[in-house]
Amino acid sequence: MTKINWPALKQAAKQATLQAYAPYSHFPVGVAVLASSGKIYIGCNVESASYGATVCAERNAIAAAVVAGEREFKALLVYTPQTDLTPPCGICRQVIAEFFLPSTPVASCNHLEQQQTWTLAELLPAAFTPKHLDNSEKIGVIKA
Repeated sequence: MTKINWPALKQAAKQATLQAYAPYSHFPVGVAVLASSGKIYIGCNVESASYGATVCAERNAIAAAVVAGEREFKALLVYTPQTDLTPPCGICRQVIAEFFLPSTPVASCNHLEQQQTWTLAELLPAAFTPKHLDNSEKIGVIKA
């Protein structure tokens, strides 16, 4: 199993937090993902006045890695300068499940040097993944 350099991920995520655009929630988030290649990709949250158009840091970091050609990942770390540790939201957990193995560690840390780590399977048990689409029966459209 690959040893994860959590301090390097934390530093990268912390730097990403400084770029967060969070004028509505005032809740900056930075994320660092470790690709199987060994490269670290970062993302921050980008809010919108139309709240539904907001994009979380986790999805931005994964998207940056995908643009660079990455498809496999070893770890993800969320950094927030908040008192409470912040795991990924539900929609981010679903996107993480698209690329990460169930055993992949996902950590949350903060400015108080607190850190908690889960596996993806602990955060999103029984995740809906591409394998569910592969194993589905293809049925025709039912006409009324």
